[in-house]
Amino acid sequence: MNKILSNRSFSRRLTRGLVLAGVVGAFAVAGISTVSAQETSGSIFGKAPAGDSVTVRSDMTGAGRTVTVDSTGRYFAHALPMGPYTVTLKQNDQDIAKHLNVPVTVGRGVEVDFKCGDEVKCDEVANTK
Repeated sequence: MNKILSNRSFSRRLTRGLVLAGVVGAFAVAGISTVSAQETSGSIFGKAPAGDSVTVRSDMTGAGRTVTVDSTGRYFAHALPMGPYTVTLKQNDQDIAKHLNVPVTVGRGVEVDFKCGDEVKCDEVANTK
């Protein structure tokens, strides 16, 4: 009898193939969940007058930080836990404008621009949502 075509040989090969597919599938699922579990924060970025500062404060915990707007008029606050935030533009430690309830989600960035320049004065856009 030919061993390649025997029922016993076919059964062993099928079992080995199924076990191998199960092991590969388990590693794939574990790898996917590990990658998504590493990302636990989001960010807020945008445009504002160069040299001013932007304060990002969590509405839930009160924790936050202040970043300075760079010379190109951009700012970036990273590694923020998810939840709603209040984003405040400050000139000389004075609140100029606010964006309320800005939602930060895991793995994403939210753009919050302050339209303060020649066309609009910052005090005209205070307390915008």
